[in-house]
Order: sequence, then structure tokens, then C-alpha cells
Amino acid sequence: MNVPVRAVRREDPEYPPLLRNIHDAPGTLYIQGRLDHALPAVAVVGSRRPSPYGLRTAAELSRGMAAKGIAVVSGLARGIDGMAHHAALDAGGVTWAVLGCGLGQVYPPEHRGLAERLVAAGGCLISELPMNAAPLAGHFPKRNRIIAGLSLGCVIVEGRLKSGSLITARLAAEQGREVFAVPGPASSPLSQAPHWLLENGASLLTNAEELLWKIPGLKERLVERAVAAPAARPAFPKPPFPQRWSKILESLGSEALTLDELIEAEGSDAPPLLQSLLDMELADLIVSLPGRRYARKEN
Repeated sequence: MNVPVRAVRREDPEYPPLLRNIHDAPGTLYIQGRLDHALPAVAVVGSRRPSPYGLRTAAELSRGMAAKGIAVVSGLARGIDGMAHHAALDAGGVTWAVLGCGLGQVYPPEHRGLAERLVAAGGCLISELPMNAAPLAGHFPKRNRIIAGLSLGCVIVEGRLKSGSLITARLAAEQGREVFAVPGPASSPLSQAPHWLLENGASLLTNAEELLWKIPGLKERLVERAVAAPAARPAFPKPPFPQRWSKILESLGSEALTLDELIEAEGSDAPPLLQSLLDMELADLIVSLPGRRYARKEN
């Protein structure tokens, strides 16, 4: 990535005003790309190992937010975070990623292409850590206060009771931000965090439109320029597809397969396979069928 990284101090005009006002605001931010203060921002975070429901919900919310001119803030992590960034970009919007490592490296490494894409689309990468700082476990809870601090509100999509999502929600509440939780299936362990938040004062959120009247002043802060509404078919890469997609299409052949059958055929873990399947469904390449089965879409 040829875009230079710059150091922005708390007293500099470019420093985000919302973040500057939290009690433990970083003294210096390292920023790569454009951080547009005119864009109201909302965070979308959640499980690193989400369900198909969680991925789909995060995508729908993030696309809706981006289409309204809201910057989608997340942490570039696997799962919900990555889907939030992808969906915002597919809607023609802007997204900001806050890293738990220095900007000299991208973590997780498979999101390097996503990081480059979001910078190229007018968004940015942000870290308070020196360029070559490693992605150590202790960096991520501290990074969450920046995600919350940049945002007018924070949306939690799936998570267990002991999860980084709850840390982000707590920090957002302490900073005076609006906290939202997306309800999930009662039997799912991934519904524990959002349901606990709903029991303890978080606002229920089911679609992006609700943010306009649940976050005070959000309508007034929306930028004048319209962000193009998402097309009926999101702008996914044209053939040749990613090698993983080609393998999945080959495995499907002319018959529908269950998720377990695809896991066996691909020799893959469920979370990355589920994310690929959702991406391919959004790209209009496959369809999901009852019983967690998937089939190629006939054009």
C-alpha cells in the first residue's frame, strides 16, 4: 500500500473531536487514509466466529448504514468485523478500521486486501501503536475504547458473555455513546452478549433506519452528499473468482450440499467457510436452502 502513514497528535486539527473528548484518549494516532470528520460514525462489532445469521445481519446493517452516509467503524477482525467493513464498501460507503497492532502490519493477515480496499475507497486504518507493534492479546481491549470513542453509537452483533464485544459495549456506555444490541436465536450461545445488553439497558436494533431516530442528532449530522444506494447485486470481484470460491463451486457441482458435507469436501473449518458462503451468496453465485444446504445458482 503506497498511502503514507501519518502521526496525528491530540492537539492537531485532524484528531477526531469525538475521540479527543474521552478521558483516556490516545496522545497520538497513526492514520493511513482519509479520516473525514464530517461523516457521522457508528461502530459494528461482534463475534469472531459468527453464525450465518450473524454474518447476514451485520452485512445488512452495515450496507444500510453506509448507504445513508454513516461511516462504519470496526476492528478488522475475523467474523462480524470483517463482514461490516466488506458490506460498507459494497454499498459504496466509507469504513474505518482500528487495529490492535501497528500499521506496519495487518492482522489478521488475510485481511490485508480488505485493508487496502477500504483505504482506496476513502476510509482509513487507525492505531495508537507504533508502526511495527505486534498484535498482542493485551492490545485489543485497549483498541476497543478507540472504536467506541470514534462513534456516536456501538452495535453489537453476536457474542458470548465473556467477549471483546461486551468490553466495547461497556466502554461505549462509559463514554456516553448509544449502545445497541441485535437480538438472536434464544438457543444460540452467540446471543448471550446481545441479550444480556438488552436486559441491561441497551437499545434493540433490527435495521439501519432505526439509528436515525435512536441516536440524537444523527439526522442533522449526516453529510449532504448522497452515498449511492447499494445495487441489487453488490460489486463483488468478477471472474476469476478467489481460488476458495472456485473450489466451493466445484464441490457443489450440480447438487445441493449441506454445510457438513462442504466442510468435509473442503477440509476447512466452519467459520471461514461460512464467511465465503455468505460472500458467494451476496455475489449471486450460490443460494442457501432449508436445512443449511447450499447450491450453485443457475444464471
